[in-house]
Amino acid sequence: MTGHGSRETGTIGGPARHVPVLLTEALDALALKPGGRYLDGTFGAGGYARALLEREPEATLLALDRDPTAVAGGADLVAAMDGRLTISQARFGELAEEAERFEMAPLDGVVLDIGVSSMQIDEAERGFSFRFDGPLDMRMGRHGQSAADLVNEADEGVLADIFYHYGEERRSRAVARAVIEARRKAPLSTTKQLAELVASVVWAEPGGAHPATRVFQALRIAVNDELGELVQALHAAERVLKPGGRLAVVTFHSLEDRIVKQFLTARSGRAPAGSRHAPVTAAPVATFKLVTKGPVAPSEAEMRENPRARSAKLRAAERTESPARPPEPDLVALAGLPQPQPPRRRS
Repeated sequence: MTGHGSRETGTIGGPARHVPVLLTEALDALALKPGGRYLDGTFGAGGYARALLEREPEATLLALDRDPTAVAGGADLVAAMDGRLTISQARFGELAEEAERFEMAPLDGVVLDIGVSSMQIDEAERGFSFRFDGPLDMRMGRHGQSAADLVNEADEGVLADIFYHYGEERRSRAVARAVIEARRKAPLSTTKQLAELVASVVWAEPGGAHPATRVFQALRIAVNDELGELVQALHAAERVLKPGGRLAVVTFHSLEDRIVKQFLTARSGRAPAGSRHAPVTAAPVATFKLVTKGPVAPSEAEMRENPRARSAKLRAAERTESPARPPEPDLVALAGLPQPQPPRRRS
């Protein structure tokens, strides 16, 4: 997955401008150390990588990106950093394995800037944007199931669940029915076709985003398993950070932020709330200590300069000496679609 400063507004506004969001705040949260070893899980156009290595001239950085175009585009920066930067084509859910492979573990810091990049949005052939007409693709890694495959092959119920849970689209069932009816006549193959179809079902709000914004977000998340990758990355960072190492995560919508918040709350040793049905249990051993009290939002100045920053949130934490714990089942479930419940047996 790639990131660094772009979100759904890039699909409906003017030409995307690639600006890292909450850059200073994220680097401050990492508390960079001379000679420190760091990992940027979402290289994108290299905004975070360049700033980190320029701020701390003795640091080394491993950057990951699943998009081969982003990896190739970072070649000049790799050369300029004279051995301090390595870029690997990999998903950030694989960050622990990549850190071990490049002999970077244990790490002093991990930074993740979740989302789709401006470059991907601006390339019509990538199919992320309905601002340009292009093939309905949306694959960050350029392989596997595309958005066109999904909308033309998935069952109506699956599509409705994707639109509702990943896009928070209230008319998800109506959109799914419209997709099924349309594809009976001919496959949906372009971004324009899908955007116009959704706009015929979802009412536009005056001054609001394009009616297809939430559906496009949902498909992109589903095609790239973005929430599943985020859950894997958080647990991987816990395994590979050294005591005192920092984790900084920038998110752009509530689905992502909810996962990061729940992970850090659970890992910071807070006991689950009790009730009359379930008594309070002992707090688990903390593997992280919170660095930020709640989310850090962009400044008014940053939001004026870069409107895409307005929904961004930064959360950060510091690794303790406690060993990593098994994955949180609730987070794994939160990243996926709800599983159908078996019918109740009649008594």
